[in-house]
Amino acid sequence: LLRKGNLSRDLEKRVIMMNPKSQTINLFPAVFVFLLLCAQPSQATKDSSKGQVKLQNHRVGSSVIFPVSGNVYPLGYYYVLLNIGNPPKLFDLDIDTGSDLTWVQCDAPCNGCTKPRDSQYKPNHNTLPCSHLLCSGLDLPQSKPCDDPEDQCDYEIGYSDHASSVGALVSDEFPLRLENGSTMHPHLTFGCGYDQQSPGPHPPPPTAGILGLGRGKVSISSQLSSLGVTKNVIVHCLSHNGKGGFLSIGDELVPSSGVTWTSLSLKPPSKNYKTGPAELLFDEKATGVKGVNFVFDSGSSYTYFNAEAYRAVLDLVRKDLKGKALKDTKEDKSLPVCWKDKKGLKSVHDVKKYFKTISLRFGGSQKNGQVFQIPPESYLIITEKGNVCLGILNGTEIGLENYNIIGDISFQGIMVIYDNEKQRIGWIPSDCDKLPNVDQDNGGDLSEEEAYPRGFGLIGELFTGTDASKNKKDGEL
Repeated sequence: LLRKGNLSRDLEKRVIMMNPKSQTINLFPAVFVFLLLCAQPSQATKDSSKGQVKLQNHRVGSSVIFPVSGNVYPLGYYYVLLNIGNPPKLFDLDIDTGSDLTWVQCDAPCNGCTKPRDSQYKPNHNTLPCSHLLCSGLDLPQSKPCDDPEDQCDYEIGYSDHASSVGALVSDEFPLRLENGSTMHPHLTFGCGYDQQSPGPHPPPPTAGILGLGRGKVSISSQLSSLGVTKNVIVHCLSHNGKGGFLSIGDELVPSSGVTWTSLSLKPPSKNYKTGPAELLFDEKATGVKGVNFVFDSGSSYTYFNAEAYRAVLDLVRKDLKGKALKDTKEDKSLPVCWKDKKGLKSVHDVKKYFKTISLRFGGSQKNGQVFQIPPESYLIITEKGNVCLGILNGTEIGLENYNIIGDISFQGIMVIYDNEKQRIGWIPSDCDKLPNVDQDNGGDLSEEEAYPRGFGLIGELFTGTDASKNKKDGEL
């Protein structure tokens, strides 16, 4: 992991296409035969394309809503449960608006997987060929991904914390219950990850994989939209009190009024949910920091400012704390900047009076700008040691350069709307504990023993020393 203190993972994650004929993993003979058989385009894959044509002619325009489990601290991530396959099998997936590719741990067999074999995805003659539209949709402009269009479509995705997943693209049923009462079984494309690497000092999260909700063609929301199942709109609402929240694909939960909207950046084209420049305010007053672009990324536990913005915020916070009961502490390594009280703290509400609201004003002047407010409870955490720590981190220090990220900590108590139909992003304060029209008894328990603050979906080349191809291995499924 790309950590200093307790940092996070990924911003537009890099996807690398590889020629499967260039190298081959040495597998045991029996496994090798099985994988070779699976490499052939199958009848199931051909049938799935027919099913997709039918769906495209039957626009439903409903939404799918998932209960969300997780928290910023101590767990460090949010996840949903998703059925894949026929018969369906349940997988817990880390929700990530910072990357496109959905992938699950894959029994092919699997190297570096955290799930036992019976909890991994089992491929069944359903790999996709290089000629498939979504294989090129993984997009690397500099080279043709495969020598032969019938080659298996392999992927390698690298995250900025040096974690990576290598595997093959597959297609399978995703049984979905829509909010209009109908059920559907669209065939969607995702990654069958047979080689996961997590070289950082902390163990990988215990989830089965990543639910990619970025702006690219291979993201689940884009695929559902292209099939006419839902609109290409993503909504998430993360709870302040650790109850999780909810995630929606489709536009049914979008309020008809009260939402603050700002435009997504279109130049240069980005798979991230990047907004136009914003001005940084502290206690509703100008800080002098302007022209800051932000990425909205549910794949990051914390919020990251560039060095200038981070220093401005830290200086103002420390100025406010002079003469107050809170004192700096270096004993707590949960995050880089922490304070302690005379007695252990139990809640941010115990100390929020000492801190001011931070705001980002998008789109221009005071009169017509769109303001995203980050109150103290959306940038502070109380650690297990009873201290309060700053959940805004210095992104420049860990190689993000001028990228600024709004992460999960600042999404709490807010409905965030990623509207790919109108190329905009919106937010409105909400009670994220109330799950709209969905049975809440749908979650699962994951270990909270190890905090795993993830990070961003940024392209790997932007980060010094990040090279997922160091672990490059190709194999046939």
